[in-house]
Amino acid sequence: MKAARWYARHDVRVEDLKEVEATKDFVKIKVGYTGICGSDLHEYDEGPVFIPENEPNEFTGQKAPITMGHEFAGEVVEVGPDVKQLKIGDRVAVYPPIAHESHPEDIDLYFGYNFIGLAQNGGLAEFCTVKESAAYKLPEGMDTKHGALVEPTAVAVQAVKEGGVKFGDKVAIFGAGPIGALVAAAAKAAGATEIIVCDLSEQRLEKAKELGATTTINSKEVDDVAKIKEITNGGVDVSFEVAGVSITFEQAIAAVRPRGFMVVVSIFARPITWNPMQLTDAGVKITSTIAYTRTTFAQTIEAISNGQLNVDPIITKEIKLDNIVEDGFKTLVADKSQSKILVNINSDIA
Repeated sequence: MKAARWYARHDVRVEDLKEVEATKDFVKIKVGYTGICGSDLHEYDEGPVFIPENEPNEFTGQKAPITMGHEFAGEVVEVGPDVKQLKIGDRVAVYPPIAHESHPEDIDLYFGYNFIGLAQNGGLAEFCTVKESAAYKLPEGMDTKHGALVEPTAVAVQAVKEGGVKFGDKVAIFGAGPIGALVAAAAKAAGATEIIVCDLSEQRLEKAKELGATTTINSKEVDDVAKIKEITNGGVDVSFEVAGVSITFEQAIAAVRPRGFMVVVSIFARPITWNPMQLTDAGVKITSTIAYTRTTFAQTIEAISNGQLNVDPIITKEIKLDNIVEDGFKTLVADKSQSKILVNINSDIA
């Protein structure tokens, strides 16, 4: 089987591997579509960030080379002897956090950051095996392509939950990449009535509008914070930092009304310098999120399936696995108009 393997920074290879088999409580998935995540791009362009390069991951025992990919969906083609619920032919989306399952779901992830595709072989391959508990059955009528979008959308849904967004709230989103645009969609679904998105790219801002932004601000042309305070008469109820740089971190706090919330959603590639008095002076409450709970993942499947969340606009390109470096990673580095690139691995899976 073909698989995209991370060896080192700027060294991802599509290789032929022995086909995996389902054992114990694992299912074997014929992968339909896999999305390229921002964290995958970090690993390619700046890594290793999460992928264990020299020493095996203490939880999974794996180290590079590792098959990448954690945003994926496909069809169950084999089940291990201890599998109880899933059967051959079921279409599933994969919940990629590798959990200890010994803590409440809202904190379990934070006892060690482990993900399929980062600490264990993932879904940028023709086949992948995962525990049955990581495979969530897709509803009838929901296509596999949408299944591959569940994971990034769940990140956005969890962020909106962490910020406590409610009907009538005003929100600001700093960064209109794939997750920032999906936060706009999730905020709209949660009932926010003013959704302001800031970015440097007009193409990305247009994409954010398609997904639910009511106002967009090009940060090259105007003072983001001043404009937001003008629009909202003093600041938003909740802001989201989804760019991962120092300036947007500070802007996301400054744009919030006194005693409002700021949610950090980004993965920061490097440390930033920041004065905490900015937070204290306004009484702004800050929180962060790295992924999602199992409950949120299941809710996201339902919200996409029933049309509450329209995620189609986030897809800007489909590519083949063989071309993942040139048409995927290198394209994302060079072309900031791209949002979500999906790798079409087995398109015969509807």
